[in-house]
Amino acid sequence: MSSAGQLQQLQGNILTAAGWVQGSIAFSEKISAIDGVSVDPALNHEHYILPGFVDLHVHGAGGKDTMDGGTAIETIARKLAQHGTTSMLATTMTAPMADLEAALRALGTVCRQRAQGSTRVLGVHLEGPYINPGKLGAQPDFALSGSLEQVQKLHALAPIRLITVAPEMDGHLELVRELTALGMRVQLGHTLGTYEDGVAALEHGASSFTHLYNAMSRLDHRAPGMVGAALAHAEFSEIIPDLLHVHPGAIKTALRAIPKLYCVSDSTAASGMPDGEYMLGRQVVHKCLGGVRLADGTLAGSTLTMDQALRNLVKIGLELADASKRVSTYAADFLGLAERGRLQVHGYADMVVLDRALNLIAVYIEGEKIDLENA
Repeated sequence: MSSAGQLQQLQGNILTAAGWVQGSIAFSEKISAIDGVSVDPALNHEHYILPGFVDLHVHGAGGKDTMDGGTAIETIARKLAQHGTTSMLATTMTAPMADLEAALRALGTVCRQRAQGSTRVLGVHLEGPYINPGKLGAQPDFALSGSLEQVQKLHALAPIRLITVAPEMDGHLELVRELTALGMRVQLGHTLGTYEDGVAALEHGASSFTHLYNAMSRLDHRAPGMVGAALAHAEFSEIIPDLLHVHPGAIKTALRAIPKLYCVSDSTAASGMPDGEYMLGRQVVHKCLGGVRLADGTLAGSTLTMDQALRNLVKIGLELADASKRVSTYAADFLGLAERGRLQVHGYADMVVLDRALNLIAVYIEGEKIDLENA
C-alpha cells in the first residue's frame, strides 16, 4: 500500500468537479494538481478516475455489524474500502439504550482516527430508536419517543451526524428543530406520517428521507403520504439502488423529482459474505439469492456495495458522470463536506479507478492505496 504522504500521480479520464478531462492527477493526502484537456470519455479507452464513494447508511459488512461493538467497525471499514467506499457513516439499529451506548463507545474511537486500509468513518447515522413502532421494517421493536438530552448523551460517545426520525411521533417536530440547531442532519423514515407530517418536518429543519419508498407511508393520489412529501419537496434523499428494494421505474421517478437523490447501500453483515445467517442488531437475517431478509420474508438491509450501486445506475440508463454524483458528491453535499465526494485541487485524494466495464482497479483513501486482493 502506498503512503498518503508521498506525492503520487494517476492518468486517465478524470471526472473533475468541472467535468471530464483526459490527463493526470497529482496527490498525496490531498489533491495538488489536475492537468488535462476536456474530453468525452466515450471517445477513448483509458480508465475512469472518479471520486471515491460516500455511503451514509452502513450497518455492516464482512460478517460484522455496527451494533457488535468492539473491533467490528474495523472489519466493516476495511471490507467497504475494498469496494471503493472512501467515507461512510456507521449506522445503528433500533435497540435498548444500553446497546446503543455500547456501540457508540466503540465507534467513537474509529471516528477520531482512520485505520490503515480502511474507509474514513465520518460519524454515526442513528437509525432509530426514534421511529414509529408501526413501521419498523427490519428494525427490532425498541422504538421510543426521542429527547434532546438522550441524543446528547449518545453524541458525547461518538459524533452523530445524521438521525432518522418519524415526525408524527409525540414531540418529534420540536426534536427535529432542536437537532437541526445543533448541526445534525435529520432524515424522515420508518414512518406512518402523512404528507402534511412530512412537510411540517421539513419546515422544522429535516432535510432528507431514509431509504426512499421503503418503510414509509406510500403515495396515493388522495393521500400522498411521506413518499409524496419527498417527491414534492425534497432536495436530498437516500435510495437503495440494489434493484430489489426499489423498482428501476420508481428510481427514475425519484430522479426526476429530487435534485440531489443519493445512493446508500444499507449494507449488512452479510455484505461480502456467502449465503447464510447473520445478525442485524438483535435480529437474525438470512442471505439468499442476493438479498437479506427476516424469517418472514421482510427485506432487512442489503448486500449492496457502492461499486455495484454505480454499475446499477448506469445499467438503468444514467450517464456515468450523473451516476458518480449520486454515489459520491450529493451525499457529501448533504453533510456539508466540501473536501470529499469530488475531485478538485485541495480536496481529499479519495478516488476510485475503474476499467471500461466499471470494475474497480484501484482505490485511494486520503492518498493511501488500498489493497484489493482480498475484496
